[in-house]
Amino acid sequence: MTGSEKIRAAYGLLHEAWGAQGWWPGDTPLEVCLGAILTQNTNWLNVERAIANLKQADAMSVERLWVLPPEELEQLIRPAGYFRVKAGRLRNFLELLINRYNGSLDELFRLPTERLRAEVLTVRGIGRETADSIVLYAAGRAVFVVDAYTFRVAFRHGIVDQDADYDLLQDVFTSALESDVKVFGEYHALLVEAAKRHCRKQAPRCADCPLSPMLEAGEPREVF
Repeated sequence: MTGSEKIRAAYGLLHEAWGAQGWWPGDTPLEVCLGAILTQNTNWLNVERAIANLKQADAMSVERLWVLPPEELEQLIRPAGYFRVKAGRLRNFLELLINRYNGSLDELFRLPTERLRAEVLTVRGIGRETADSIVLYAAGRAVFVVDAYTFRVAFRHGIVDQDADYDLLQDVFTSALESDVKVFGEYHALLVEAAKRHCRKQAPRCADCPLSPMLEAGEPREVF
């Protein structure tokens, strides 16, 4: 199988095994954006606690978040870890909205996809994975999100080489799939689930993985 064939086959196997994952959790586009920023270097349960604090403080709007004293914002998001750093990143994102888009996510999200992605990437502290999560899950644009789990699964199944970077991996998946917001969102979530359940960094559990029929001689390859 070619890399593109493997990518399409893998989606079918994972979706058949586990169904729709319902990502990204969030009641509003703003909540999705906050979650994408807060989830860096922590697990989702901690993010949920931080967002629950923001809701309890009645701070779930751009304007209310912006006027919160930085120290109060830090304490509200403390469960997400690195709370001072993440509070700064949240304020950087809010500053973009306030200064350039009248405090409106809707106005930001009216930009063409490539310009929208580039604009989010101007925010200090937001990298490609976070920006693409915002563009895909909050703005509803067909941008494929790549993370360490994506690389691990793709490398071990011979889809990419060890030296593949974010842009290459994203292009490989995007080129293999029809441009579809729902598929891109579900596929990213399914790859995360596959990596957590089976394709672990150490001692992968291949025997009962939905992708085990795709393994070829010499796979899975070791991730260094």
